[in-house]
Amino acid sequence: MLELAQLLPALRSLHDRIRRRVWEATQTRSTEELAQIVGTDVDASGDLVFAIDRVSEAELIDFVTEEIACVEPIVLVAEGLPGGQIVLPVDASEGDCRWRMIVDPIDGTRPLMYQKRSGWILTGVAPNRGAETNLQDIQLAVQTEIPLLKQHLCDQLWAIRGQGAMAERFNILTEGREPLELRPSTATTLQYGYASISRFFPGMRDVLAGIEDELVHRVLGPLPPGGTLTFEDQYPSTGGQIYCLLSGSDRFLADLRPLMKKVAAARGENMGHCCHPYDICTLLIAEELGVAVTDVWGGPLDAPLDVTTDVAWAGYANASIWQQVEPMLREVLRERDLNQS
Repeated sequence: MLELAQLLPALRSLHDRIRRRVWEATQTRSTEELAQIVGTDVDASGDLVFAIDRVSEAELIDFVTEEIACVEPIVLVAEGLPGGQIVLPVDASEGDCRWRMIVDPIDGTRPLMYQKRSGWILTGVAPNRGAETNLQDIQLAVQTEIPLLKQHLCDQLWAIRGQGAMAERFNILTEGREPLELRPSTATTLQYGYASISRFFPGMRDVLAGIEDELVHRVLGPLPPGGTLTFEDQYPSTGGQIYCLLSGSDRFLADLRPLMKKVAAARGENMGHCCHPYDICTLLIAEELGVAVTDVWGGPLDAPLDVTTDVAWAGYANASIWQQVEPMLREVLRERDLNQS
């Protein structure tokens, strides 16, 4: 039987192995090779699968089979798996499993394979309640940075519910490790800080940017002549965005893409790619540090642990930011008659 305290070192070791394999692949294989589209996750999220994704997926299955499932059966949820999940070992059934583990082996694939920004390995573990298991059930989360080739330092973060969050900075060249203290922003205003609403891809950008402009105007007032109110950073990695909140660089972030369904339908357009539960399965780490990660109406983020559900979320660096921004966000969304249905 594996308890959370035993699963934690196993998951950290898994993340270390994936990080090393992917980092080595970026050293030995060209960007063009790693960026080749090798499939589409048609049975699940429909997201594109790149050659770099296959490197991490193979390591994931092998490790869970050899190091975890040999001790206790587990439900593994991840992109690229048949139907989005499998039970390991293969002769076990879902009803045999105490734990459900959701994994994104590489979050931020595109910026990583083009060597723009770090990617992230994300894992959340929850007591298995079958299809009813959701993000609020997660009791253990681990998040690990996959660095760029020119970057030798990278971070690993983890949390067990109710026990706070821990972090470590790893030197990928020397394999040295040092404790890292994470400090979410203590600023009491958005002004002059980073605050963004996600709009990574073409489609509905005009609406999303309009919501952001209106929100900032309501929270901070009109733009002063020749001045500025906030800054934005479009980091196309939900795990990377969560890291920015809990490390103090961002004060407010929201991903409203699933709310654009009504707008897309009215325009006769298709919905684009959205955040899924595996992208935000490490929200526990942020919560243990006092960062609020909620649904867009301020309630608990309770999406099921699957690979298909579209997730809209908002993150606030501290209670002061939450109290100022969250009511204004709800107001703007209601005035525009936006919801997830």
